[in-house]
Amino acid sequence: MSAKKKKSGKKIGGYFRDVKAELKKVSWPTRKEVISSTIVVLFIVLIFSVFIGCIDYIFILILKLISA
Repeated sequence: MSAKKKKSGKKIGGYFRDVKAELKKVSWPTRKEVISSTIVVLFIVLIFSVFIGCIDYIFILILKLISA
């Protein structure tokens, strides 16, 4: 194996060791935290979807009035 390939292998191996070390430092959320955050996100998406749908409907009505 050439010296260049050995250096490349060491760099890749070092990268994955660093990734593994960093992942051990991460403070992972509990299952309860994940579920509550997911519910909040879904609720906000629902609210924005309804809001955008209402705005769209209003614009459609305005365009129908203008074109009629």
